[in-house]
Amino acid sequence: MPDSCDTTRQFIEQLRDSTDAELRDRRRHITESLFNLRFRLASGQIEDPKRVRKYRKAIARINTILRERELSISQR
Repeated sequence: MPDSCDTTRQFIEQLRDSTDAELRDRRRHITESLFNLRFRLASGQIEDPKRVRKYRKAIARINTILRERELSISQR
């Protein structure tokens, strides 16, 4: 979950250290959480609307890392 890290850099390092299967599982989990979060946002039950943006960015970061691995691009 993107909320478990203090900084974006820590989150990205965690993602880079994960396997492809772990990344796909994490992406699925965040996508499901985002789906539920959108419903809560629409009904006014959410206290931090910025979380929607954080989750979308987390999904994009995971997709980017998976694509880099697919193309064998090293980012270290």
